[in-house]
Amino acid sequence: MKMNKKIFDRILITGGAGFIGSNVALKLLEKGYSVTVFDNLNPQIHGNDPENTSPLYRSIKDKVQFIYGSVTDRADWIRALDGQEAIIHLAAETGTGQSMYEIERYSSVNIGGTALMLDILTNTEHSVKKVIVASSRAIYGEGRYKCQEHGEVFPESRTDEDMAGGDFECKCPVCGAEVILMSTTEESKIHPTSVYGISKQTQEQLVMTVCPTIGIAPVAFRYQNVYGAGQSLSNPYTGILSIFSTRIKNGNGINIFEDGRETRDFVYIEDVVDATIAALETTLADEEIFNVGTGVPTDVSTVAHTLVKCYGLEVPVTVSGNYRLGDIRHNYADITKARTLLGFEPVYDFEKGIRKFSAWVDRQQVMEDKYEDSISEMKAKGLYK
Repeated sequence: MKMNKKIFDRILITGGAGFIGSNVALKLLEKGYSVTVFDNLNPQIHGNDPENTSPLYRSIKDKVQFIYGSVTDRADWIRALDGQEAIIHLAAETGTGQSMYEIERYSSVNIGGTALMLDILTNTEHSVKKVIVASSRAIYGEGRYKCQEHGEVFPESRTDEDMAGGDFECKCPVCGAEVILMSTTEESKIHPTSVYGISKQTQEQLVMTVCPTIGIAPVAFRYQNVYGAGQSLSNPYTGILSIFSTRIKNGNGINIFEDGRETRDFVYIEDVVDATIAALETTLADEEIFNVGTGVPTDVSTVAHTLVKCYGLEVPVTVSGNYRLGDIRHNYADITKARTLLGFEPVYDFEKGIRKFSAWVDRQQVMEDKYEDSISEMKAKGLYK
């Protein structure tokens, strides 16, 4: 990516002890920024004793100014905002499946926390000039498709009835015919299929709507499936690569949902960090929304078998036909806009990234596999079939 010059010096990263946040923080420190991290060290990500159970937290501890607190608390926000020139707002609850039954928590943190930040920025004195918000590919719901008769279409959520019968593909919302997958552009229809997606859509819209009215430049990033060295291996609710890796390392089989041909756009953490910092360092990003991915779809069966091969551990890989209500079938990003305005070009394709990720996992302590507990929760709520 092209190198830009610093516009700001003092950067606040909410959720800065998390996977993306800690990596952004470390890169900013390398570049000479003053970094403040605002995080509640959620046990689901960091364990019950972050000093000992969270490599992510330990990677930034004593390197940044750290503020322990919640984005739902006004006093914590006021402490965190003091003297900051730009905010990278990453703090959020992130599990798509979990969001479908922990609706109040996801709404309170993701929507309420963002609204509280903007309320304070609107009604108090501060030095913030830019806000970068982490949106998500989840806001698109099902991606963009082409119908032979009706052209560009955006299918609605797949029905329980169809999936129960083994029909997992999206259909044209006009005629019901089969459709051809296309990359999703920033102009594609916004129609999330999960509470998480709804909350990220609202976060994005709040920031992009409010900030220009108070003299702050907003930027939104619709991150695809971010992965890489350093991500949590103990969170059973999000991160398919982590979930599969922990299953394999524990000698447990992998249950692939649907028919295994569902796809995602997997983007490596270092590429995500570079894109995020590029937006901080150029005015070309101001008031813009960007997809951040590789622009390449990879199916879940390929993910599972690649990981098994990388670890050299034989575990059963089963394509079960199980499915979760709220999941999407396909989505991969059109990254033309990020290439044009940010000079963004992913360095890691899936093969290169998965090798680096799996080599890192091999060096880590094997974590307890809590996946079955998460599935039991979804079954009890009627969301896992």
